[in-house]
Amino acid sequence: MGVSVARIRVLVVDDHRIFAESLAAALAAEPDVDVSAAGSGPAALRCLERASAEGRRYDVMLVDAELGILAANGVRVPAPRAAPDGGPGPGGPVDGISLVTGVRATQPHIRTVVLAERDDPRRAAMALQAGASGWVAKDCSLQRLLAVIRGVLRDETHLPAALLTGVLRELTAARKHRTESEQLVESLTPREREVLRCMVAGLGRKAVAERLFLSPHTVRTHMQNVLGKLGVHSTLAAVALARRAGVGPAPLTGDVVERGGQLA
Repeated sequence: MGVSVARIRVLVVDDHRIFAESLAAALAAEPDVDVSAAGSGPAALRCLERASAEGRRYDVMLVDAELGILAANGVRVPAPRAAPDGGPGPGGPVDGISLVTGVRATQPHIRTVVLAERDDPRRAAMALQAGASGWVAKDCSLQRLLAVIRGVLRDETHLPAALLTGVLRELTAARKHRTESEQLVESLTPREREVLRCMVAGLGRKAVAERLFLSPHTVRTHMQNVLGKLGVHSTLAAVALARRAGVGPAPLTGDVVERGGQLA
C-alpha cells in the first residue's frame, strides 16, 4: 500500500512564458507538488478564485518581481497598479507588489514568494510590507526554491543574506515616514479627515461635495486646508502621505458621479 503524501499547491505567476512554464515543469516533477502557471496578475486572480470555488485552494504563490512591466520602445515601464486600498483597480492588480497586496487581503492563507532577477532592497521591503513571505533570486537552485516554499508554509520569512541590511534600512525609514505622516494627519479636523479619505478613494471635488453634502466651494477650502496642513502641493502627494499614515479610502456607496478630479 502506498503512503499518501500531503501535496503543496503552487501557482507560478510570470509574464515571461518560457520561464513560467519551465519553472512549473521543474516543480511538477516533485512528488508532493502540484503546480499551475499564470501569465499575468488578472490571470492569477482568476486561477485563485476558480481554485477556491472548487475547494482546491493554492498554498503558495510565486510572483515575478517585475510582473506587468512591459518593454515599450526598449524602455521598461510599469503597468497600472491596484486601487489605493489594495483591491483591484481598473482591470485588476497587474504588477507584482499590487498582486501580493490584493491576494493577502482576500486570501490570507496563501503564502507569497517574490522571484527577482536582481537584488533590490527597496522593492524587497515593499514586498514584505505588502505581505510577501520571501524574496528569492530567479536563478537560485530548484532545491533552494523548494526549501523556501516549504519554509514559508511553516510561517518562515526568507530573504537573501545580502539583502538583510538594505531591507532593514528601508523598513526603518518607512516606519519613520509613517510616524511623521501619522502626526501630520492627526493635525486635521474630523471633517478634513473625511475629505482626505474621499481623496484617497479617488473622488474629485464635485463627488466629495455630493458625498458629504457640502458645497464644492467648501470642499475646495477643505482640500486646500488638507494640503497645507500635510505640507504637500498636490492631491497625489496628499494621498501618498495618507497611505503611509494608514489612512484608508472612504467606502464607496451609491453612484459616483466624478472620479479622479483635480484640485483647481
